[in-house]
Amino acid sequence: MTAIKPSSTRQENRQTAIAACPVSFVMDKIGGNWKPVILFQMMSGAKRYSEIKKAIPTITEKVLIQHLKQLQDDGLVLRKALDVVPPHVEYRLSKSGQALTPVLNAMAAWAFEHREFGGRKASR
Repeated sequence: MTAIKPSSTRQENRQTAIAACPVSFVMDKIGGNWKPVILFQMMSGAKRYSEIKKAIPTITEKVLIQHLKQLQDDGLVLRKALDVVPPHVEYRLSKSGQALTPVLNAMAAWAFEHREFGGRKASR
């Protein structure tokens, strides 16, 4: 992923939108195809990388790694390297990430209400 120059007009416009609109701020943090899905998978507790990958089989490893790093940088996910044999890493929602739980649940409820399966609306 190519970074946008901090001094570019596009970056300035983006930062202005984020500062002016709370929804733009949220979308900057959790927007895209995969970040909400990753966060949704972590709502049930700490997960190892392999558990997240298994739960989201269509995400590429590169994208999963990038998004986990971005979610960490944004303070939504915590990464903990466990000193066990074999060593492994766990990811979990930070307090800020946990605060998004009602938002993610509302998104899931909305999907069940409005998504159609085979020509009919989904049921819970």
